[in-house]
Amino acid sequence: MTTAQSETGRTITTSIPARLDRLPWSRWHWTIVIGLGTVWILDGLEVTVVGNIAGRLSEPGSGLPITSGEVTGIAAALYVAGACAGALFWGRLTDIWGRKKLFMITLAVYLGATALTAIAFDTWWFFLFRFLTGFGIGGEYAAINSAIDELIPAQYRGRVDLLINGSFWLGAVGGSLLSILALDTSIFPANVGWRLTFALGAVLALVILLVRRHVPESPRWLLIHGRDEEAERIVGDIERRVEAERNEPLPRPEGELTIHQRKNVTFTEIARTVFAKYRRRSVLGFSLFIGQAFLYNAITFGFGAILTTFFDVPSGNTGYYFAVIAVGNFLGPLLLGKLFDTVGRRVMISGTYLLSGILLFGTAWLFDQGSLGATTLTACWCAVLFFASAGASSAYLTVSEVFPMETRAMSIAFFYALGTAAGGISGPLLFADLTGTGKVGDTVLAFQIGAGLMCAAGLVAAFLAVKAERRSLEDIATPLTAAASKAKAGTSPDPDPGAQPVTP
Repeated sequence: MTTAQSETGRTITTSIPARLDRLPWSRWHWTIVIGLGTVWILDGLEVTVVGNIAGRLSEPGSGLPITSGEVTGIAAALYVAGACAGALFWGRLTDIWGRKKLFMITLAVYLGATALTAIAFDTWWFFLFRFLTGFGIGGEYAAINSAIDELIPAQYRGRVDLLINGSFWLGAVGGSLLSILALDTSIFPANVGWRLTFALGAVLALVILLVRRHVPESPRWLLIHGRDEEAERIVGDIERRVEAERNEPLPRPEGELTIHQRKNVTFTEIARTVFAKYRRRSVLGFSLFIGQAFLYNAITFGFGAILTTFFDVPSGNTGYYFAVIAVGNFLGPLLLGKLFDTVGRRVMISGTYLLSGILLFGTAWLFDQGSLGATTLTACWCAVLFFASAGASSAYLTVSEVFPMETRAMSIAFFYALGTAAGGISGPLLFADLTGTGKVGDTVLAFQIGAGLMCAAGLVAAFLAVKAERRSLEDIATPLTAAASKAKAGTSPDPDPGAQPVTP
């Protein structure tokens, strides 16, 4: 690493990004997956539990004067609104303060809000702390996805990112099964069981907080912010651990990057980067997030209500059905994830969105014909969500890797917040309203809206998705602070055709 002085700070030439990307998979990388990825399990637990306990919370004796529609509609929308607000608030701080500091703070916020939800004594209290729980989770999206992509080698980045985001559904399985136990009034009183589910979420968050202390700060972030000596120590330690594990020297890194170190990037620079230089990528990000946000927030919060309304499934048994579709959701990223790194981003992103949309149109038609029961509807949803979950996870991967390093967390936050606000807040409200009428045609319409948005996003991805597979983050989007770079062997530029020069 070489350094020099510039007008805004030191100018350094470093091979650290190349050194991180040339690492083989190791036990150290598994510690990153476990330390950072487990939070999505909590998110899945939260969302699923609320959907499954809606019927029980609205029953007399639950301890809360609340209706099922308020749980799946207002409370669900507030949770998503909190996540959107949290993403924007914490996302900016993640780019300024660093990945590690923020993924510790946001998890602590989630922990406290979840614990307070467990002792809700009135409707307004439940609503308030559902919002604050989402506020913490929203910050996690920006901090965690930034850290994952900056620490995982380029050749594994797609499958790892999908697997981690897909682990949401492991939490959904746990939440479904937990709700069955918690809602069994022969075990717990009606006003106690649902509280224990939230309390358990807080306990799990505390365990994850302790594990996460061992995850390092992103060396890429440290380089930009004048802490290159710390970045060198972290990467050197990782290399020594990997070499010791493999009992052989690592290959030489290929490529260097020269940057002018800076403390902050202004909002003006972020806006020009996102809306001028990478406007096609911005259209792609919005499309992917709106489609998946409407589909998932509507269905995960409302699936239990559909089962009880149309198929007379007891509220205490909806968890069994949700556990099944949650398994299908997790299998999608697990089995398809490697293809995002081999077949490529464009084919896989557009394909998963289009297939899930087409299958959902088919499900809507069968539901309208009265051809489905609770079991067969669940089977249809498994097929839909097997592809949809891989596509939805790729939305986070896309906005994380196609924008420059200095704007990464804020870009994730921005697209998540706006896309989710459009689809994730309106989704639960509209879906709860449509399914609440008890009319088959209204629920079919909700299905068709979700299917149409997924298909539209798939078509956008077919034309605009970036070929980011197995490429360095710095090759996909040159850092704003870069002075010059030497191309890495085996890569080829794939600039945004709509990009315009931006002067930092």
